[in-house]
Amino acid sequence: MKLFLKALFTVIFAITVTVVVSLLIVIISNNHLLAFNSVLSGVMLTLGALLIILGLGLIIYTNKSFLKIGKGTLVPLDLPKNLIIAGVYRYVRNPMIIGALTLIFGEALIFASIGLFVLFLMIFTVNHIYFVYSEEPGLTKRFGKVTLSIKIMFQDGYLA
Repeated sequence: MKLFLKALFTVIFAITVTVVVSLLIVIISNNHLLAFNSVLSGVMLTLGALLIILGLGLIIYTNKSFLKIGKGTLVPLDLPKNLIIAGVYRYVRNPMIIGALTLIFGEALIFASIGLFVLFLMIFTVNHIYFVYSEEPGLTKRFGKVTLSIKIMFQDGYLA
């Protein structure tokens, strides 16, 4: 039951950021789904849909990894107890945020929304600052030398 509640809370948190906030931006800015009436809109819809599917898959995969391998969630009150360095985490520094950013960028494309693109940029910027000044020092405190070698491997970038 505890694992179910953790998973449920994690999903609610992820949906709030990637769906609810995005929908509010679309509604407030009066954006509509693009029509398939030109090559450009067709490309934007197709690419946007693919990015949403890819981002959602990455979010689901990373949350599952947090629960099963890390024995925790993305929520700061229940951080993983184990450092996750398997699967996609071997190649990408923070796949959960990359998944969320990919999903939001896909939404920005299918709605042709400047507001969603600004949300994408804001989340990217805030998370980058958070990773460098808070998360990385915290991981180094919690997991020691393993984290330092991973930091050297990624050299302050999102991808390996």
